[in-house]
Amino acid sequence: MSGHSKWSTIKRKKEKTDSARAKIFTKIGREISVAVKSGGTDPANNSKLRDLIAKAKANNVPNDNIERVIKKAAGDDSKNDYETVVYEGYGPEGIAVIVDTLTDNRNRTASNIRHYFDKFGGNLGTTGCVSFMFEKKGIIVIDGADLEEDAVMSDSLDAGAEDFEFSDNVFTITTASSDFSSVRESLEEKGYSFLSAQIEMVPSNTVVLKDEDNKKKMSRLLEALDEDDDVQEVWNNLENVEDLI
Repeated sequence: MSGHSKWSTIKRKKEKTDSARAKIFTKIGREISVAVKSGGTDPANNSKLRDLIAKAKANNVPNDNIERVIKKAAGDDSKNDYETVVYEGYGPEGIAVIVDTLTDNRNRTASNIRHYFDKFGGNLGTTGCVSFMFEKKGIIVIDGADLEEDAVMSDSLDAGAEDFEFSDNVFTITTASSDFSSVRESLEEKGYSFLSAQIEMVPSNTVVLKDEDNKKKMSRLLEALDEDDDVQEVWNNLENVEDLI
């Protein structure tokens, strides 16, 4: 799952979920399980779980699956061995890449991530080498079909959104990370459903890849990261994600 807040990126992500739905369900389920073990089963008192349920629904995870994961995690007395580890590096032509992982084996995960970068024309960097180029934001995407732009904009800004954009027949609503939950919940109460709703790492500047060989390498790097079971999210500052080969 790669990219930033542009709809072309989110669309690419959605297309990949269609072809690998079971893997996406598993990854979100793992996040939900960790959230339940750390904060309990009640979404009203566990904001992380509440946000993950919204993320799961936006990715078409059935309610039964969500409830099953929550119940299983609540009944599992074993120690939670998963930890969040974030890797930063560079793809071809210096494309900035951030990889969020949830792992029970740091050595395995670090080795795999380094291998992907090396194999596809990039290199793994140190903590902080590219994260300064990104800002954590809440990104909510709504299908624009049959909705009035003025009404959606008004509802979004009234809910506390920072920014609002309409293009490619979708609405992209940006919030401060701290306001994401309240804005999303306000829009849910007004009856909106989401194509995507989650905290994202949004780049301050984007880079266009022009070299065809580097486009191919970048595409293979993102695919390899997406396929890794330990990888939860991948963010980058590539402008033309939709042009990848």
